[in-house]
Amino acid sequence: MTDLPDTPMLDQLEDGPWPSFVTDLKRLAESKAAVGQLLGQLERSYNKRWNYWTGTVLNLKGYGGGVLARYSDLKDEFPEVAQFHTVRVIEPSGYVYSTEALRELCDISEKHSAGIMQLHGMTGDILLLGSGNESTHAAGEELMEKGWDIGGSGGALRTLSCCIGPARCEMSCYDTMGLTKFLTDKFIGELHRPEFPYKFKFKLSGCANDCANAMMRSDMPLIGTWRDNIRIDQDRVAGFISVKGEQYVIDNVVSRCPTRCITLSGGRMEIDDDNCVHCMHCINVMHSALRPGDDRGVTILIGGKRSLKIGDMFASLLVPFMKMQTQEDWEELAALVRRIWEFWTEYALEHERVGEFIDRISMTSFLDGVGLEPDPQMVIAPRANSYIKFEEYSTPRMYGEPQKKPNVVDREVIGPEGDDS
Repeated sequence: MTDLPDTPMLDQLEDGPWPSFVTDLKRLAESKAAVGQLLGQLERSYNKRWNYWTGTVLNLKGYGGGVLARYSDLKDEFPEVAQFHTVRVIEPSGYVYSTEALRELCDISEKHSAGIMQLHGMTGDILLLGSGNESTHAAGEELMEKGWDIGGSGGALRTLSCCIGPARCEMSCYDTMGLTKFLTDKFIGELHRPEFPYKFKFKLSGCANDCANAMMRSDMPLIGTWRDNIRIDQDRVAGFISVKGEQYVIDNVVSRCPTRCITLSGGRMEIDDDNCVHCMHCINVMHSALRPGDDRGVTILIGGKRSLKIGDMFASLLVPFMKMQTQEDWEELAALVRRIWEFWTEYALEHERVGEFIDRISMTSFLDGVGLEPDPQMVIAPRANSYIKFEEYSTPRMYGEPQKKPNVVDREVIGPEGDDS
């Protein structure tokens, strides 16, 4: 049995009603010396508030990425964790593992790493932690021999993530898992080999509830939506009111509509669909009486990310609506992605996410570069902000001096369109 280091700060994480990873690591340390030393380095990091890992990407044979290599800055004190790498394994479609598959992954983890496995929240990858330089290659070979694929890391496409979609959710407006599989197969080369300025993430949500956390945690969120009217079942509306009461509907549905487009009169609900922003709130409350429309597709956004250089960023709207039902629809999306990658790869700085790139060169230049026409719906908050910034008036940051005048008409000057005052 390995003598465990004193870990007074980590021990506090074992208090409380919830299971603690510290308890699990202490148990594992009884058979794995590296895990005991991992606890020692973690305790030092908590105490000194300092990260003692140096990270990079380790290339496996046939892959350019997939392994996050971590080297300890305290290797003399904790030699068993001098190399403590993470192998990312792409999850099965639908996130469903058989018990046989899980045992297989556990055996590979036990054999080649510290025996620690983690289900990754951002991508869905399953992670094998704690391998060294040589054992990482051995783990990769065994994974590939058994049919597993290695996830992305570094400046590459990362493993795609999606909500469960129509498999279990009737509100989903497109086949999230089918499109995730298509994009993964289509861009598997970009996932295996880091060729981008920095990481690029897709996340696919079937509706605006955004169960995949796409808006804040991906470079290209694909959010399911519809462009016809919300379907209303007035009989079920009446049934809901008979159970909950009219005041409940007013307090929890009508008054909470962000655009005040819902009215309730005589037990009937009416929705001004032209002013509906498809936020899903009313449908979430009255999900048997209200449903998304039939003309469904996706809204494509661009540029979301978590922190690092310039903090968290919400994605901006790129394509208000695109059908996503046929193979041709999916190929059209793939073609758009190709154009974005080509432009971003050509002009972005090293380690510049696509959202940071757009922030630097302006959305106008980005749309021009990827061949999309500006749309009024691309304004971040069209109902709250009546001012539109024309980038042609600002200092150019990419193309040099402005090449053309803004497409606006000065009403003080009578032009070729004539005086319509």
